[in-house]
Amino acid sequence: MSAIVGRRADDAIAEAQEVMYAAWDQTSPRARVALAHKALAISPLCADAYVLLAEEEAKSAAEALEYYRKGVEVGEQALGTKGFKNYAGRFWGFLETRPYMRARAGLAATLNALGEVDASIRNYQDMLMLNPNDNQGIRYVLAKCLMRSGDAERLKKLLKQYNEDGSALWLYTRALVAFRENGASDEKAEELVKKAWKANRHVLAVLAGTKRAKPSTNGYVTMGGEDEADYYVEEWGFDWLTTPGAIDWLTKIAAETAPTRTERRSVD
Repeated sequence: MSAIVGRRADDAIAEAQEVMYAAWDQTSPRARVALAHKALAISPLCADAYVLLAEEEAKSAAEALEYYRKGVEVGEQALGTKGFKNYAGRFWGFLETRPYMRARAGLAATLNALGEVDASIRNYQDMLMLNPNDNQGIRYVLAKCLMRSGDAERLKKLLKQYNEDGSALWLYTRALVAFRENGASDEKAEELVKKAWKANRHVLAVLAGTKRAKPSTNGYVTMGGEDEADYYVEEWGFDWLTTPGAIDWLTKIAAETAPTRTERRSVD
């Protein structure tokens, strides 16, 4: 009997999820919200419905927080103990885990926005344990939270955990942390700057105030693009600017790294 009930619940969750897919295709916010409520009427365990309501129906961060908490709660119920055991370490790789992970990410982000940084950090760390591959880019927001909380040791551990990340976002942050710890004489930090500058040359110009980057117009950033630089400086500019000597150090290494006119002509 319990197996039959379980299958019915799973079928209801799947049906509700299909309604949510339809909701995301809608251009009208009112239609999206209506479909989210419809999904919950089909299955109260539809975590994505609470995610949408947090984003589009909540009138305040506090109200959004409650929607996200409810989404995490029902997402846990939908997966069950067996689901967490089976998918641990591979979350996001399975479609049925994604509503829970979206709700958890929203919860952590909202906690951070409300100043509850430690609680936000705990949620982000749990998410990386569930999904070390980090398809959602959780490490980037967690790194900022750890910097904000002043937890240098956990930040260095996180940066080391994903030391193969060759994005400008990660390389510039690794360079900054190394500079803050060891100063301008750190050769590894200098190498990180060179790699970071090659990954995105716009970041330095924006940090130095010699260029105004163009922000993303669609919520995504282009690797090596001005929108990536804009996003990075928005998130990390304060930390660079308030670290004595960091911008000058960055500028000096970048100048030494830049190809000369003769080198550029030879490449052309």
